[in-house]
Amino acid sequence: MNFAQSISVCLGKYVDFSGRAARPEFWWFFLFQCLVGIAASFLGDVVSGLVSLALLLPALAVGARRLHDIGKSGWWQLICLTVIGILVLIYWFVQPTAEGSNQYDKEPAAP
Repeated sequence: MNFAQSISVCLGKYVDFSGRAARPEFWWFFLFQCLVGIAASFLGDVVSGLVSLALLLPALAVGARRLHDIGKSGWWQLICLTVIGILVLIYWFVQPTAEGSNQYDKEPAAP
């Protein structure tokens, strides 16, 4: 998945918290968020705040799908409210895809 595909998929599934997101999808969208956030900060606080608010749901959704990809619940994102939790999330986000199906897949695996 390339940069443009990742942005398209993440913005298209901006409130889809089910399914999986591979590492490239998550990290390309993260880079997009950073770049857009930096560009918006040059335009003022109000624009920066609106951009951050607009990208909040897609970021949470792709984060939940990324955690599903490694077999964890999307609710684990709440641990980012602590400093150590941010480090744990980064560690999980860089993990390879879990093989096979898990309880967070949209459709059960075929027998």
